[in-house]
Amino acid sequence: MALTISYPALLPVSERREDIMAAIAANQVTIIAGETGSGKTTQIPKMCLELGLAETGLIGHTQPRRLAARTVAERIAEELDVELGAEVGYQVRFTGATSRSTKVKLMTDGILLAEIQHDRKLKKYSTIIIDEAHERSLNIDFILGYLRRLLPERPDLKVIITSATIDPERFAEHFAADGKPAPIIEVSGRTFPVEIRYRPLNQPAGGGSGDDETDDELEEDRDPVDAVCDAVEELSREAPGDILIFFSGEREIRDAADALRSSVQRVPRLANTEILPLYARLSLADQHKVFNPGKHRRIILATNVAETSLTVPGIKYVIDTGTARISRYSHRTKVQRLPIERISQASANQRSGRCGRVSDGIAIRLYSQEDFESRPEFTDPEILRTNLAAVILQMAAMGVAKGPKDVADFPFVQPPDSKAINDGATLLKELGALQPAGGITPVGRKLSQLPVDPRLGRMIVEAGARGCAKEVMVLTAALTIQDPRERPSKDDAARAQKAAELHKRFVDENSDFTGYLNLWRYVQEKQKELSSSAFRRLCKNEFLNYLRIREWQDLFTQLRQIAKPLGITLAPARWTRWRMTKRST
Repeated sequence: MALTISYPALLPVSERREDIMAAIAANQVTIIAGETGSGKTTQIPKMCLELGLAETGLIGHTQPRRLAARTVAERIAEELDVELGAEVGYQVRFTGATSRSTKVKLMTDGILLAEIQHDRKLKKYSTIIIDEAHERSLNIDFILGYLRRLLPERPDLKVIITSATIDPERFAEHFAADGKPAPIIEVSGRTFPVEIRYRPLNQPAGGGSGDDETDDELEEDRDPVDAVCDAVEELSREAPGDILIFFSGEREIRDAADALRSSVQRVPRLANTEILPLYARLSLADQHKVFNPGKHRRIILATNVAETSLTVPGIKYVIDTGTARISRYSHRTKVQRLPIERISQASANQRSGRCGRVSDGIAIRLYSQEDFESRPEFTDPEILRTNLAAVILQMAAMGVAKGPKDVADFPFVQPPDSKAINDGATLLKELGALQPAGGITPVGRKLSQLPVDPRLGRMIVEAGARGCAKEVMVLTAALTIQDPRERPSKDDAARAQKAAELHKRFVDENSDFTGYLNLWRYVQEKQKELSSSAFRRLCKNEFLNYLRIREWQDLFTQLRQIAKPLGITLAPARWTRWRMTKRST
């Protein structure tokens, strides 16, 4: 079936179509840098199709997040007027939709890494598009290094790196050939000016130059949720338009959503406003609400997923809380942490750039201009702030590294610190995954197949030898996801107490791990007894997060499936039958 390819006229990337297609045709590697929302993600695969690149292999298109991979695939399929899973498909951790007729395949970068283990030269691909490269995740940095080594062996392979306008020259130098950096095509994205307003937390509600308060009358730091409500009220006095608010995590989104629902009822200008959350674990139906604007004003509460990965349509205003959860590894304690940190200037600019697409925009930053200017220019890439055990293990499994020296010699965009490399290699040797002299062991080969931290994977391998693999898989999956037990804010004392009482039923005074097993057994039994909707209601009423329960079950299922070919057998569960703790009357 011949595809009908057209390009939305208003997208900046469409205006540069001829330049982009000429660069892709003439070069093995092309860097395309443009503001978020310029259309890079959805239009470049169509240009590759028009160039005939799908005739010699798949066009692989990576995304850092599952949510982005799925929604981008849906969008491209819709624009090409084909069914999702036919010419345009996707594959993510737990689900996918592809077929023999698939020409463009959206996937997470983790899926591409897994494919490299079985297809070292990526022979089924004619083109690889690495999207959102500026995010510099561990997977992206490893893939970029791997592709740099692979390209001389695959002169027919096209590589396209797309990035927001964050240091694209670094990628161009990384893929330099014959002393010449890879070409960079700049695409303008913002079509309307954006006014930046600074509203730090230590100014009074409704602050601004027009108020009567003096500097001496500034309040103590306001609660960030109150500041968000004040900013929404300020924007309600502007022309009608949707508001996008950035938060550091799901809990912050839930707290703000509750506060905003009360706030909008008090402001007549905000009557009928919809409050919509957006984060990766949200159900598909709730995600789709965000991408389908209705008649009423919308306030969208999002995590970093909306900073660069997804463009929410119709945004006129942005509120930036200025924080994000950023994973960091401590060399001193040997622990990976997930602290809330101030975002970099580049991230702040990405967030403010989310408005100004449909008309003049306003971005309110809940911090001062001095604070903004004191922030680092860019966010540290993940490879400089994480435990490298997992990436060293994957490199050993792929045969590209036997030990720390090979890792240090690998062409990373920014090489990690030698101390971090040695820490990762030492951990793998302690787990029995690497031989003392270098090289992967049979245990390491098994660990490389398990989609969890190597330390948790080692527990599963050992549990298989001791006849308790099922219990340990349940625990491993629980430790990998966020805690499915929801704990209401202490401000709502009644609900917080009720949640504590309900959660106490699963507690084992001798072991937190047994508590997880008790919860698992309870959930499994109730799911068999109840209909799907009744089980959802049970989760809500008993302060259990339904989506995290599903993720827990999905990860357990995946671990069980992977375990079979690895020779890890699951004996029937042997933990003590769950018993309801008697509640005091």
